Amino acid sequence: MLYLSPTKALAADQLRALRALRLTRVRAATYDGDTPPDERTWVRQHANYVLTNPDMLHRSMLPSHSRWTAFFRRLQYVIIDEAHGYRGVFGSHVAQVLRRLRRICARYGSSPVFILASATTSEPATTASHLTGLDVVAVADDASPRGPATFALWEPPLTDLRGEHGAPVRRTATAETADLLADLVVEDVQTLAFVRSRRGAESVALSAKRALGEVAPQLSDQVAAYRAGYLPEERRALEAALRARSVVGLASTNALELGVDVSGLDAVLVCGWPGTRASLWQQAGRAGRSGQSALAILVARDDPLDTFLVHHPEAIFGTPVEATVLDPDNPYVLEPHLCAAASELPLTEADTELFGPSTADLLSDLVRRGFLRRRPAGWYWTRRDRAADLADIRGAGGAPIQVVEAATGRLLGTVDEASAHTTVHEGAVYIHQGESFIVQTLDLDDSVALVEPAEPDYSTTARDITDITIVERLRTTAWGEATLCFGTVDVTRQVVAYQMRRTQTGEMLGEKPLDLPPRTLRTRAVWWTLSEEQIDSFGDLDLAGAAHAAEHASIGLLPLFATCDRWDIGGVSTAVHPDTGLLTVFVYDGHEGGAGFAERGYSDATEWLRATRNAIESCECDSGCPSCIQSPKCGNGNDPLDKTGALILLAELLRQAPS
Repeated sequence: MLYLSPTKALAADQLRALRALRLTRVRAATYDGDTPPDERTWVRQHANYVLTNPDMLHRSMLPSHSRWTAFFRRLQYVIIDEAHGYRGVFGSHVAQVLRRLRRICARYGSSPVFILASATTSEPATTASHLTGLDVVAVADDASPRGPATFALWEPPLTDLRGEHGAPVRRTATAETADLLADLVVEDVQTLAFVRSRRGAESVALSAKRALGEVAPQLSDQVAAYRAGYLPEERRALEAALRARSVVGLASTNALELGVDVSGLDAVLVCGWPGTRASLWQQAGRAGRSGQSALAILVARDDPLDTFLVHHPEAIFGTPVEATVLDPDNPYVLEPHLCAAASELPLTEADTELFGPSTADLLSDLVRRGFLRRRPAGWYWTRRDRAADLADIRGAGGAPIQVVEAATGRLLGTVDEASAHTTVHEGAVYIHQGESFIVQTLDLDDSVALVEPAEPDYSTTARDITDITIVERLRTTAWGEATLCFGTVDVTRQVVAYQMRRTQTGEMLGEKPLDLPPRTLRTRAVWWTLSEEQIDSFGDLDLAGAAHAAEHASIGLLPLFATCDRWDIGGVSTAVHPDTGLLTVFVYDGHEGGAGFAERGYSDATEWLRATRNAIESCECDSGCPSCIQSPKCGNGNDPLDKTGALILLAELLRQAPS
């Protein structure tokens, strides 16, 4: 039996549960990046129940399948846990890894049954079929034990401060979550706070510790942070402390959304909309698993979608979870897996059906580029390096950046290479286990960021500039004189500066320039244009500000229609784009080759853009605020923005949209 989970923590927890059953004929073991070399040999030779993750299956088990001959020959069941977690580019990669697994099993004469488990997915049979490439039967009866739960929607209060363009400043969700976490720890309510970012998780834990230090110093040590990037021994120690209840309050990224089964949890705080309803219910469901009553609180960020949801709870409680979006045929996903498959066993004509309809064309291209060689018996891998290294299934892109304390050489953690420009640039505030550091040097060639201890009273946010070029229009729909398009684009992005904001209030303290190289991403986008006649009818309107505001709001609302969050997608808007000659607003997938999010936006465009206009119109602010048109990730400092203009543009766009 082979068990696959998205996280090492979940596999380790399942192993503990299995061993507690004392089944004498089950020889179970985890096989992941934390497994020592000598134990790996024992697992290959003796285990009949292997718990691993898609990464190890892709990088280790399949490439060295000849060392796993006995296991693959006897393999009867493949269990894919938390199947809804396999979405977007990651899900597309896993879909191809599973096709490679089926191919290797067939080579050794086995045809295992795939069992997929998820408590939070829509259209389960369709989703599972896309993931495995097999016909699937859905079993939808829910018999899981649950106690009564109270769910609160919490909007932080407005402060007396004024932000950009005079907009009112709302207290930050992280500060509010930290106070709630401290209050619950004082009451001995074991609580898990889910925070969107690594930095945010560290900030919530640190602020909660400070609050407890003022009212109950003896409880400060009962609060900690947990996130990816920690060393394995740090993560295991925190998981054990949570089970033993020596940690009562834990601030975590979604690394624990699918992680250890902590049955004693009483409450969950969700700091900011987690991106999808599926993730919200998954996180909220971490509390009350022993049948006791539970509390879940969604703390809204100052963000269009969060604000929309706390004022429209029916969008959460009256709506099913989203269908999982993935695209196994994405050529940027499929090509490296064809190379990996060819290096495992030569590809044959029969394999083209297994890997999808675009396989034949991609194989010809791979032969032309020298990755594969065509022989009468099939396609062969031609290179000495490992083919599996071509596919980065988590989409991190390149070697991780090691974060090192300059004075001592201590390794604090890692940051994926794609995030380095925005999180560990020179001058960035980096937090690790409650300790604050300032990045002194980011060396991209050596993949290292050198930091030194500091106690700044501010956080840092990178600012960038983005250009977009249309490569190919794949679909086009006329909405009267307006046009809606979907296609391939090149997005060039460069981080040019960073802003410093006071931690508790969000007050802007200043901005400093950065000198970092640009990056270009080929991906998929949905975009719309208005004709010159439509623009002329508006008279004296700030077109750039109106388009920019509409772009921000539409990015904020797309997660209601696709299984993504605003950090999975990006946007560009311009009064006159060089490729269209017209006012154009783009929303694109933030992953190489696309992840299916923009395509979902294209298919649900009428409903999506109407919700966008309604969200702007219903906001009580005068000229735009973070709850409607300002964006926390805007590379232009939210300038220019025109709320009234955005409403005019969207009304005109939707005037002849299909119903």
